[in-house]
Amino acid sequence: MDDSPEIDGPVLLFDGECGLCQAMVRFVLRRDARGRIRVAALQGETGQGLLRRAGLPTTDFDSLVFFPGRSASVAALRTDGVAAVLGELSPGWGRLGRVIRWIPRPIRDAGYRVVARLRHRLVGDPRPDGLNQPEWADRILP
Repeated sequence: MDDSPEIDGPVLLFDGECGLCQAMVRFVLRRDARGRIRVAALQGETGQGLLRRAGLPTTDFDSLVFFPGRSASVAALRTDGVAAVLGELSPGWGRLGRVIRWIPRPIRDAGYRVVARLRHRLVGDPRPDGLNQPEWADRILP
């Protein structure tokens, strides 16, 4: 029997100390017309709890983690997570997500890891008020 908790809709975990990651979250929240996707920092209370419940490392912040919904035991990492998040947005973004999946995972994840290693140099620190939009308040988890 699966004893992992249910989550209410899709949840995207990101590195809360990364400017590029924060920009990506802003991109997702702005384009999620249905307002279903919620987000949490990997380092935060919600992120750490979901990582533990999914059996994922709690100290690796180089990976985007996407829980499509209902069960905290099913997660998509790195480029699979990017493709899954895009699939939750408009049909146009969903098509891009499907195109990403055409690229073999080892190749796309290798590119992802390069960007992950360089992300702090590429974009810098997150903006202190980068996610402080009133319309997002109930979508940002602790």
